[in-house]
Amino acid sequence: MMLEQMVKFIFGIGLFINAILFIPQILVLLKQKCSDDLSLMTFGGFCFIQMVTIIHGYYTQDRLLMIGFASSLLTCGTVTALIIRYRLIPKAP
Repeated sequence: MMLEQMVKFIFGIGLFINAILFIPQILVLLKQKCSDDLSLMTFGGFCFIQMVTIIHGYYTQDRLLMIGFASSLLTCGTVTALIIRYRLIPKAP
């Protein structure tokens, strides 16, 4: 039982780190206001996978999975939104 709790704790930390890893990309995008070097398809795919995982967590009643991937979706979704903003919406003159 103790091993199971330890694995859950490490898994939770991993989910938190996964969400944090998108923050540097958000900061670079906000600073450079350019997303030419990033793949919209890749980040859109990440968001899709995260949404499906959240739904899976809901149906399996895994709150840790839901919360962890919701936080990743928030940060990855922000990157995706910024890619769309800087690439698809024309810049003001």
